Formats: sequence, structure tokens, C-alpha cells
Amino acid sequence: MNTTRLVIGLTGGIGSGKTAASDYFATLNICIVDADIEARAVVKPGTDTLAKISEHFGPGSLNPDGSLNRSWLRERIFQHPEERRWLESVTHPAIRQRIINKLADSDSPYSILVSPLLFESRQNQLTDRVLLIDVPEALQMERTIIRDQSNSEGVKAILKAQMTRDERRKKADDIIVNDRDLAYLQSECLKAHQHYLKLAKQHAKTQV
Repeated sequence: MNTTRLVIGLTGGIGSGKTAASDYFATLNICIVDADIEARAVVKPGTDTLAKISEHFGPGSLNPDGSLNRSWLRERIFQHPEERRWLESVTHPAIRQRIINKLADSDSPYSILVSPLLFESRQNQLTDRVLLIDVPEALQMERTIIRDQSNSEGVKAILKAQMTRDERRKKADDIIVNDRDLAYLQSECLKAHQHYLKLAKQHAKTQV
């Protein structure tokens, strides 16, 4: 991505520890842009995107308060793949533009774009480098079951729908294996932060 500041993509599968990692980077005064937050923002009441969705899908797509009826829409696009493609054609460009705007407004030495679907959504094209928070699948399942109070079958279904661990590892530039405690994860993030500060200086010179 052609910006004056270095942009790091931060990704990982469900239960990998992306949020814990991004929260720590935030304590280091690094600008965090969260794709999930921007995805919710583009469909808030009053937005053009929500208006297009309600016009296309009808009144069932909205709750009584005018907000997006996510469960209804999820069921709809699950049953009709072509509707999912239409929805993505409307939401993805809007999300992408919000991300670009937030990154452009950053005043930290480098910025982090957090996205669970960084590669699948091609949001990695907005980054200069990708940091993967990696975790063995067994531990991934254990953490997710405890966190979400879900069953193993439900977690397996989510994992099956996501990019595989090996695929992510091949695509990432930097990898932190988050298989220990929070203190270890933060210490590894600090090492990455120090590395990115050096890269950010080099990147800034190439943009002059």
C-alpha cells in the first residue's frame, strides 16, 4: 500500500489471540484499525450501505429499531450463495474505504490493520507486511470453547470455513506462536514492535 507510514496486517484464526495482541500494540500508542469494527460501522442506521441492503432484501433485513437484522440476513445468504456475493459487492468496498481513511489519518510511526479475513478479503493489499498470531489447532479449539461456551462441533465448523493454519503461515511475513501465557504473547509483540519501528523509519525514507 502506498502510504507514508508502514502498515502491518494482523491476522489469525478464531481463538488465536488477535485481540490480545492488538490490545497490547494499542498500549504502545500504535494506531489500530479493526476491520470488524469498520464492517459494523458501514451498516449502521442512516448509512447508504444499510439503505441499499434494506432495499434489496426487503423489510425483513431490518430490526424494529431500524438496525440490521444480522441473524435474518445470515440465514438468507447461507441459503442463497448469490445473495452473499451481492452483499459482499456492496459492503466490501465500503469497508475498504473506511479502512483506507482510518489508516490515512494515523499519526503513529506505523499502523496495524486487524482482520480475521485479511487474506480472504484481500485486505492484505492495504498492508506492507503481515503478522500472523498462530496457534496449534487443538489449543485454538480449547480456547474458543471456553471463551464462547460453545461445543467442539461448532468450533470445528468455524475452523473448516476459515483459511487453514498452513495457508496462513505460508502467506505471513512474521509469525508469533501464541501457545503460552499472555505475558509471553506481549513479550513477542514487543519484539515485533521494536522491529516495526526500524522498518517504519526505512519505509518513511523511501516515501520521501
